[in-house]
Amino acid sequence: MTLTDYLPAYRLRLRTDRLELRLPDLDDLVALADEAAAGVHGPDFMPFLVPWTECEPVERGRRTLLHQMGVIAGITPERWMLPLVVLHDGKVIGMQEVGATDFKATREAHTGSWLGLAHHGQGFGTEMRAAVLEFVFTGLGADFALSASFEGNGPSEGVSRKLGYKADGIDHKVLNGVRRQDNRWRLTRADWEANRKHEVAIEGLDAEVLASLGLDGAEA
Repeated sequence: MTLTDYLPAYRLRLRTDRLELRLPDLDDLVALADEAAAGVHGPDFMPFLVPWTECEPVERGRRTLLHQMGVIAGITPERWMLPLVVLHDGKVIGMQEVGATDFKATREAHTGSWLGLAHHGQGFGTEMRAAVLEFVFTGLGADFALSASFEGNGPSEGVSRKLGYKADGIDHKVLNGVRRQDNRWRLTRADWEANRKHEVAIEGLDAEVLASLGLDGAEA
């Protein structure tokens, strides 16, 4: 038996012109922790609801590694999150999450991501989100994809608008005792197809992977 026999989602590979996305092995997790330790965002804006980056570099890396391990351990057909590492030229540069609850019924997935600071401003954020959008719409048969970004997070909002998302209302969150506006974004299948610019290859999406995400082959 191999890892993929026990956790079929490890067979998945998403490939774009420049990037590969996959579930992380232990070496990938260490590389991801190193990226987190080196910095994920500037000091003047906290983009995350849980301020996990507000600590010393080694602790930031440790939190990253342990969190991703826990997310992988929590994958079930009814509720799943795939914390995919993003590789460029064979090097881990960040992570792209995609997940859903009761996807078989809702046909709705949500995403989140971050990149190491050294890799900002190169179009990777758009390309890696496009990869998981192709996965959920074409691979899994989604009807909608959701995202959110705090007011003032221009790069994240820019990615959403570029890929065809529409504004979907706001929420208010409290971060370190301060109210923050969280802008919701929704992408329909029609808008995805109208704004689809990146070619994405989906590898390893077989019947066992679909079953692990709550689907069978006829439903995707």
